[in-house]
This record gives sequence, structure tokens and C-alpha cells, in this order.
Amino acid sequence: MRYLDRMQPVALLVLRLVLGIIFIGHGYHKVNGHLGEFANHVASLQLPSWLGYVASFTEFIGGILVILGLFTRVVALGLVIDMTVAIWKVHWPHGLMGTGGYEFPLALAAIALSLIFLGAGPIAVDAIRGGGGGGFSRSRGKSK
Repeated sequence: MRYLDRMQPVALLVLRLVLGIIFIGHGYHKVNGHLGEFANHVASLQLPSWLGYVASFTEFIGGILVILGLFTRVVALGLVIDMTVAIWKVHWPHGLMGTGGYEFPLALAAIALSLIFLGAGPIAVDAIRGGGGGGFSRSRGKSK
């Protein structure tokens, strides 16, 4: 079991890479020529249209930052909020598993939530710069 404990930094890296890649993919489409359309869609949900711009850049730039492990906890909080609003305003009526259901955004929110509490881990820019990335202490073998 100690071997698995030593692999926790790799597990956090995998979580960050997967989460970041997914958010970059979803955000790229929005920021690359479709910002206005997405802002109009957000306005149709009875939310301020400017939140469409915030959500788009949170997903795209946030995905990049999560992969790098830079400002991970703050970015992960933004992604949790983004997915919570998406579930609330778009996916909830479709149920958990229905077409357009909330199972996927819920899973993304759960991964992001875990990064808020665990941080980026030691294989991250946060750990290098000493920014509270949530690395694991070598002396105790536990999270900070």
C-alpha cells in the first residue's frame, strides 16, 4: 500500500490533465469565434450575457492553468462554479442519465472540487513556486 501512497502525485497529475484537456476542448470552441453566440445562449437562460464570456474564458484558460498546475485551487473553484451553473440552468431538467443529463458536468465538478481540497500536487507549477499547490510532505507522507 505504501507504493500506492507514493503514486498520489501521479494520480493528481492525471486528474489535472484529464480535467484540463476536457475544459480546453469545451472552452476553445466558445472562445474561437463563438463568444457572442454563447453569450446570447447564457442570456436566454435569464443570466447576464457577460457571464457567457466569463464562463468561456474560465473553461479555456482555466483548463490550461489546471494542466500546468498554476493557481490550481482558485481555478478549480471557478470550474466548480461553472459546472454548478451549467447543471442548474441547462442539464438538471434532463435528469442524471438522460440525453443532455448532468452526469458529465457533475463528474467534472467533482474532479475540480477534489483539486480545491488536494491542490495540484508536487508535479505542478504551484509546488515549484511554493504557491500552496497541495503537495505531499515527504517527511509525513500526508497532504499539507
